[in-house]
Amino acid sequence: MTDPRRAELPPEPEPLPIPVVDNHCHLDIGRDGPAADLADQVAAAARVGVNRLVQIGCDRESARWTVGILDDHPALLGGVAIHPNEAPKHAAAGELEEALTEIEQLAAHPRVRVIGESGLDYYRTGPDGVGAQHESFRAHIGIAKRTGLALQIHDRDAHEDILRILAEEGAPDRVVLHCFSGDMQMARECVRRGYYLSFAGTVTFKNARDLRNALAVTPLEHLLVETDAPYLTPSPHRGRTNAPYLVPHTVRAMAATLNVAVPTLCEALSANSEAVYGPW
Repeated sequence: MTDPRRAELPPEPEPLPIPVVDNHCHLDIGRDGPAADLADQVAAAARVGVNRLVQIGCDRESARWTVGILDDHPALLGGVAIHPNEAPKHAAAGELEEALTEIEQLAAHPRVRVIGESGLDYYRTGPDGVGAQHESFRAHIGIAKRTGLALQIHDRDAHEDILRILAEEGAPDRVVLHCFSGDMQMARECVRRGYYLSFAGTVTFKNARDLRNALAVTPLEHLLVETDAPYLTPSPHRGRTNAPYLVPHTVRAMAATLNVAVPTLCEALSANSEAVYGPW
């Protein structure tokens, strides 16, 4: 039976002193029911200093939805892709190439600034789907380079193959490891390559020491923050529905790990976001 507390919205945190960007959220997805009203989500985030959002559509339907709402919401930029867990389904239906073609067409919208999330997921997709995931990931890298857009990467239990394929294909100019989940060694390698590491609410979890160690060795100029809403709700509200207005919890936890002032981190997160995605 679903815990009714999960559906309750946590209280708004103390506003951040300098506005930042939630650089990865899914505003069209509900966790324990329909998604919250879009305008309400945007307004709640702005009240706490999260005044810009990157809405990610990671299947054909959500990519179309994302493009459809961008012109009416100046706080939003968009990302479009076929999620790695969707790629084997399209391949089995003989429509992966068609889906990828549509993604590239949708990416022509001027407020779409991201190809993603694409990448590899060895947790939810078994060995039979690996080939389709690799094909799709390589195709998304190509789309990002042709369009000149940033690439946001989903990496679950696939660190080595993610880095290998990026090296083989040649990475786009701007690469973001969405919801970074690697260790210190991977963080250092990503920084060496010039990638951005985006940290989600997972970095606030008590058992996430390795992730905080990875954050600690990441320079400020390579950092981004996100919710991955409605998932990965930061402490102290872990297990409840996430939303962009909860970003301040993650920012403050990141600042504590990095031993920097919150305004200093906010300035870096804002500047990095605009360096990756351009002005809103």
